[in-house]
Amino acid sequence: MKIEQIYTGCLAEASYYIESNGECAFIDPMREPAPYIERAEKDHAKVKYIFETHFHADFVSGHVDLAKKTGGKIVYGPTEMPTGFEKTVAKDGEIFKLGNITLEVLHTPGHTMESTCYLLRDENGKEVALFTGDTLFIGDVGRPDLAQKVIADLTQDKLARHLYHSLRSKIMPLADDIMVYPNHGQGSACGKNMSKETFDTLGNQKKTNYALQPMSEDEFVVKVLDGLTPPPSYFPQNVMINIQGYETLEEVMHKGTRALSPDEFDVIANETGAVIIDTRAKEHFVKSFVPRSIFVGIDGSFATWVGTLIPDVKQEILIVADENRVEEVVTRLARVGYDNAIGFLKGGLEAWKNAGKEIDTVEMVTADELANIKDAEIVDVRKKSEYLSEHVEGANNAPLDYINESMKLILGDNKKYIHCAGGYRSLVFISILQGRGYRNLVDVDGGFVALKNSNKFKVTDYVCPTTLL
Repeated sequence: MKIEQIYTGCLAEASYYIESNGECAFIDPMREPAPYIERAEKDHAKVKYIFETHFHADFVSGHVDLAKKTGGKIVYGPTEMPTGFEKTVAKDGEIFKLGNITLEVLHTPGHTMESTCYLLRDENGKEVALFTGDTLFIGDVGRPDLAQKVIADLTQDKLARHLYHSLRSKIMPLADDIMVYPNHGQGSACGKNMSKETFDTLGNQKKTNYALQPMSEDEFVVKVLDGLTPPPSYFPQNVMINIQGYETLEEVMHKGTRALSPDEFDVIANETGAVIIDTRAKEHFVKSFVPRSIFVGIDGSFATWVGTLIPDVKQEILIVADENRVEEVVTRLARVGYDNAIGFLKGGLEAWKNAGKEIDTVEMVTADELANIKDAEIVDVRKKSEYLSEHVEGANNAPLDYINESMKLILGDNKKYIHCAGGYRSLVFISILQGRGYRNLVDVDGGFVALKNSNKFKVTDYVCPTTLL
């Protein structure tokens, strides 16, 4: 028997490969099927099942394409939701045999109503692993406010109460030595304060996870709902994609990797509603970029920020990228349902400038330079929880996550000095607002880290955050 966690850091997402006696299964695979097919072929194993723990909100699962390419059966826990693909709807307690091992369906509603965990028993019938999806994380549990965005009468209070009983009736009675394998780690917006660790024993979680401590149902509801912020707008759209199905990744890649000359790129940018996303390194972007481009660097939490800042997954997108990374950009867009990339700038910014096209830039200051500017208006675009934990005294908080509200704080003709933690989010913030005509924003090089380390700014006392949302 083999159990392997396949972790995708940019989305903090964990898929799983399970193999026994020449048969294998995947749990919650990502959009692109090739790595999973290659993993099965390495063991000469036949893909028998593709288990889904729920209809995911933060990424598009690869269940549809993977099933088509391997013949594996898609399995969900109890649900009455009609889908755009064939699936097996399992009953609570149903057993699936895989080689010499078994997986039992444990219906655990709460994060969503169809949320399901899979309990693995080895060749000897011993319970050894629990694949918990978004029901139980390491140090946290799944937020119970997402399904209400799809089904209105599922209030977060109702879901939280379901989650309370699922944890106590289905998961906590299991043995302490069982390994817990969740769908996400720290960085995902599906939980509010999960650990950096991506697996643990159930016994340790019973000791350390706040949601598994003795408390009443009402106390649990208060604790699990505390600190939640509105989820990104792409979440309910991803749920519907995972329910209805999607274009093949091959079709998406064919559209998105179309090479466009500067003239073609310019015409499409001006004659369509396409958004230009520049994914290059920030030090290159600040020096020159196509006007009205949005900086979302590929080496940051790229897909999450695209999903947070572009409200419609059907939005057409033009790409500026290092040419050897264009396929990566299109793939990572597709992971969160943005399947309408329509081409990239061939030759990049050099070709754009050589064609005599207009460029834009971003003004920057260092922490030392900012310290010498009298009465500088400093704007912190980190999350509210980060700001409350520690910030430069006198700085205003205008979180990038809610830029349409935050932009109200930068109105006026005075220069505003924008920072985040290290310089990624501040540049995203500025690029969006420069595209809307705001020309008085200056990026603080190195962000809060540089400001604090300069010892030239008063910083509030550190307070440990209770939420990372």
